[in-house]
Amino acid sequence: MQEIESDPTYLRFIKSLYNKILNYIDKAKMTEHTFVLLIAVLIGLLGGYGAVLIQFAIKGFQKLLWRGNFNLEYIHDVPWYWKIIVPTIGGVVVGLIIRFVAKEAKGHGVPEVMEAIALRNGIIRVRVVIAKLFASAFYIASGGSVGREGPVVQIGAAVGSTVGQFFKVNPKRMRTFVACGAASGIAAAFNAPIAGALFAVEIILGDFAVPQFSPIVISSVVATIVSRHYLGDFPAFEAVGYHLVSPLELINYVILGLLAGFVAVMFIKILYASEDYFDKLKWPDYVKGAVGGIIIGVIGLNFPQIFGVGYDTIDAALKGNLIWQIALTLVFIKILATSVSLGSGGSGGIFAPSLFLGAMLGSFYGGVVHQIFPGWTAEAGAYALVAMGGVVGAATHGPIAAILIIFELTNDYKIILPLMITTIIATLLAMRIQNESIYTLKLVRRGINIFGGRELNVLRSLKVSDVVKQSIELINEKVPFTKVLEKMVGSIHSYIYVVNDSNKITGYISMQEIRQTIMDYDTLKNLLIARDVAKPKDLILKESDNLDYVMKEFGRKGIDELPVVSGNGDEKIVGTIWQTDVISAYNHQVFMRDMSGETLQSIKNLTKGKTVHVIDQYHFNEIEAPASFLGKTLEKIAVRKKYNIEVLLIKRKQKTDEGIKTLYIQPHGQTVLEMNDILLIFGAEKDIKRFAKV
Repeated sequence: MQEIESDPTYLRFIKSLYNKILNYIDKAKMTEHTFVLLIAVLIGLLGGYGAVLIQFAIKGFQKLLWRGNFNLEYIHDVPWYWKIIVPTIGGVVVGLIIRFVAKEAKGHGVPEVMEAIALRNGIIRVRVVIAKLFASAFYIASGGSVGREGPVVQIGAAVGSTVGQFFKVNPKRMRTFVACGAASGIAAAFNAPIAGALFAVEIILGDFAVPQFSPIVISSVVATIVSRHYLGDFPAFEAVGYHLVSPLELINYVILGLLAGFVAVMFIKILYASEDYFDKLKWPDYVKGAVGGIIIGVIGLNFPQIFGVGYDTIDAALKGNLIWQIALTLVFIKILATSVSLGSGGSGGIFAPSLFLGAMLGSFYGGVVHQIFPGWTAEAGAYALVAMGGVVGAATHGPIAAILIIFELTNDYKIILPLMITTIIATLLAMRIQNESIYTLKLVRRGINIFGGRELNVLRSLKVSDVVKQSIELINEKVPFTKVLEKMVGSIHSYIYVVNDSNKITGYISMQEIRQTIMDYDTLKNLLIARDVAKPKDLILKESDNLDYVMKEFGRKGIDELPVVSGNGDEKIVGTIWQTDVISAYNHQVFMRDMSGETLQSIKNLTKGKTVHVIDQYHFNEIEAPASFLGKTLEKIAVRKKYNIEVLLIKRKQKTDEGIKTLYIQPHGQTVLEMNDILLIFGAEKDIKRFAKV
């Protein structure tokens, strides 16, 4: 090795080879479709192997923990104490992983992927792949009442993000790669390539107008090929043949859709109530996990069907081998078990539990209606299959993906009509009762509304701190009236604020209060003090208040100036805010938004997404800040010098207590670019295209 390092020939060769590889990658990145499609194949392979690996890991851990093949027949013979010990061990182990390895391993995973796409340009930590795979596999194997599809989605998305980070792609490609990974996970889990692609588009991205749909489909297909090679080419469930006995039966499926919608909403509400309860407990994650494991074990003593993903029980329902009374009971027991599993910090998905709930609901409902109307109704298994799509669609607010998954499980077109009726009705009902899906509700509770779009009221995106004047007229409440009058006459402010000895505002004085005493000035000037003249304080703003609230208060109070305090606990007086400044801020934001948003977007729509021609060879365009620019100033990047373009405006998203707000920044040399920044650039078309491929 020492000889190699001392020989400059080897060094030149290594450097030359390294530079050629970098140049090859850069050239590949410039070729949009070729590069993206090749990477989509790679992500599909890795995502498929991730889905296969988690299934093998679950089976391996099950043999280790339960000392045999894990199924309903075997679990009945396991000692009662072992049914409690094993889930407890699972909860403790996952709690330790969450605490010391990766907090992203907690929960069902899909909301974390959606948040990464919305707020971090799809960047997910590399360690999430290993942590989520191990935590979910171990937790499911130990009996946690969760599914493996959510973890597979998160693992696939993390793989896509890791590949994107390795190649240092721009944010647009990064989000595409994350969606490719998510699609590959679902496709491999269900042997359903079409459903995998639609799941990524409908639920993960939330936008069917995806410009890069082809790579998502390719990743989904490649992952399915990998899954079929290792796990076999057969559907996830053994569905019975379906046929519509009578057109009257469609009425039953309408009612089933309503029931599925109610079950999905109940599931969402109980799940998040459980999470709230455990979050309030100031215990370590592994202690919460142990408590959750004990509860799961106790439930499993009488209802072992809730252990793990529950596919054996789903198969029994699809074959019509469940008594309807047991199926109805399992609907409520499964909701409780899954809520406790995830609420206590378990790692796993909600997709399989949703399928389980649908199968149990359909088995119950189908069993009842078939007993009442045996002549014109199908067996309970058909209703179980249709209800699976209904509950999944209602819980995720993704009816198209749900319909396609069930369709690909059966490969029978005859099921489409009742499946569509039940799923759409269930989803519409659930959306009517619960605005957010089981995925997006988790984000909204964190103050993240990823599908909320542009702020309806631009003033909500601005705070008092953005426009507060660092000046205010203060006077002690014991000051004589003559001093008050002198201060009012010499001030540019409309109000003087009266403070006590602790420098806290107790009231205010305006010209109206001065006029009430001016007629008796000679009599009162030596008798009155500021406290006697002042009106009691009515409203004091905090720097964190938004300007929408401030403007409403100006209108309600009929005044044009209000005092501002820090609002961080010490209530330090900061200054004042004037109504005219709020109006100016509003007008400025509207102008900036028009410049960056609506006006430019309208022109883009006319030109089918191309750059907007201004004059001669010069154009406008909006481009996301490249990953290599993040954390650097515009002066250091030297955009004008290196790329011969101008950055006219920066559109920046920020997370606040009320959700995601958008700020519009006029850039200068010391402006530091942040993640999710959108740059409005101006320059020659060839320079803009070159910059877009950085």
